[in-house]
Amino acid sequence: MTELDEKDRLLIAALRKDSRQSLVALARHAGLSRSATHERLRRLEAKGVVAGYTIRLGQEDKSPVVRALVAVAFQPGKNCDHVVPHLSGMPHVVSCWSLAGATDLMLLVECESNGELDTIRRKIATIPGVATVQTHVTLRTHFDQQHQIRCACERPATDDM
Repeated sequence: MTELDEKDRLLIAALRKDSRQSLVALARHAGLSRSATHERLRRLEAKGVVAGYTIRLGQEDKSPVVRALVAVAFQPGKNCDHVVPHLSGMPHVVSCWSLAGATDLMLLVECESNGELDTIRRKIATIPGVATVQTHVTLRTHFDQQHQIRCACERPATDDM
């Protein structure tokens, strides 16, 4: 595992909040020079700690999204090498995690409707090596630490108690 110091953690936290920040803003946040910040980011990228920079569509993207966690178990004798290549070619499969236990893979699937989700889960079920598929549709996001998303049901804390 890569050893991260406090400055690395400060940079990572700042990037999680806003990955489009300038080097100057990141340097200020971490208390480093611009060149030291650039070198640390290059090192974090080279070690795979920072794997990329991305965008998230905000509220302006009004397309309906159905999100589901799909649990996949393998047939006896099958493993990730048999199944994951099929999943990586499916654009609606956003993330794929290997798990220990009865579930072998957990997938995050995003699509536009329940009907489309049903089609995707049926396609997953036909992949050679897949024994079972269980689908868990998400109802709402209460929080997402990785993307700093908060649910509308949360109210900001106030000092007016």
